[in-house]
Amino acid sequence: MKAYLVGGAVRDKLLAIECYDQDWVVVGSTPQQMLAKGFQAVGKDFPVFLHPKTKQEYALARTERKAGKGYTGFECFSSPDVTLEDDLQRRDLTINAMAQDSDGQIVDPYNGQQDLSQRILRHVSPAFVEDPLRVLRVARFAAKLHHLGFTIAKETLQLMSMIVDNGELQHLTAERVWQEWHKSLLTQHPEVFLETLRACGALAVVLPEIDALFGVPQPEQWHPEIDTGIHTLMVAKQAALLSDKATVRFAAQVHDLGKGITPESEWPSHKMHTHTGQKIIKALCQRIRIPNDFRDLAVAVCAQHSNVHRAAELKATTFIKIFGQLNVWRKPDFLNDVLLCCKADHLGRLNLEQQPYPQAERFRMAYQAALGVDVQAIIQDGFTGKDIRDEQDLRRAAAVRVGIGCR
Repeated sequence: MKAYLVGGAVRDKLLAIECYDQDWVVVGSTPQQMLAKGFQAVGKDFPVFLHPKTKQEYALARTERKAGKGYTGFECFSSPDVTLEDDLQRRDLTINAMAQDSDGQIVDPYNGQQDLSQRILRHVSPAFVEDPLRVLRVARFAAKLHHLGFTIAKETLQLMSMIVDNGELQHLTAERVWQEWHKSLLTQHPEVFLETLRACGALAVVLPEIDALFGVPQPEQWHPEIDTGIHTLMVAKQAALLSDKATVRFAAQVHDLGKGITPESEWPSHKMHTHTGQKIIKALCQRIRIPNDFRDLAVAVCAQHSNVHRAAELKATTFIKIFGQLNVWRKPDFLNDVLLCCKADHLGRLNLEQQPYPQAERFRMAYQAALGVDVQAIIQDGFTGKDIRDEQDLRRAAAVRVGIGCR
């Protein structure tokens, strides 16, 4: 019986980047022997155990055989005779198919170290095409490692396209699509995840709402990049620079979905996209089972980003109305998240990456001015019931007029 550190932990150590998980493969053992040593069985489809002290996962070396559709359509086989090389061969990329023994020696039967040095994401074997989840995983790794110069091998991208063409992506569950998308949002370059999916044709299958934005023109006066899909990628990149919050990055990526259903006869105008987009975002979040906090911020950004861009033109009463719609009185951080998305939208345009965005500061100043209104003073002045809220809004608007000098 021998245990090896495997997969991402080995890859990230060699790349000298932070590693969050450690997974182990055990060669030459049986489930009974693992239990006798105090390990706790947790695997349902194949033998995985938790270490009695560290609680890290230890899986018995295994092989897989395709027996059905999708990423769950596999039969697994484990026995003491399965070698480490057999186990590593079933993995997706060569850089994930390395192991390290207790002496620190690297086991690398599929040249993962060479691909690490050449910054290439390459599949281990032709069996790569059997698992549709690998399309999303490779796209996520492309996003995760983009800042280090990694690219996808041409032949691997071809296999990803083959998986799409074979209809295998249709068998991915909503949870797994969101899991990979969410992980990509936490990388330095989440836009690369979307770019990669589009390059192999997967975006149209798993996220058709975003794919529909490509080829849709916008007014060149405001969008020198013209193409709405290209703009979306640029906004996604800017959002990652502005915030490390996954909710903000998600909202930035989907805030323009309404433009994807604008009739061609109305191009390049998209007057209704802030209204139509909200329904699309809600449907997308329901379909992929995206958490409510992601949905709520995305819908709010979709609804308000045009108003925020026009901050210099807004009346004081409009500021108060928007603040009420965003419920910023109870969720003060929500306003800042919306403004970060709007700033990313502003900066995500060709040749405008370094432009200032005073609209955000104007909204913050208006909010601070409105916060100065004391509700207790309103009550002391004799207002009751609904009249308290009405008077509060009037006084808040008056405070905004003074605070930022608007109408």
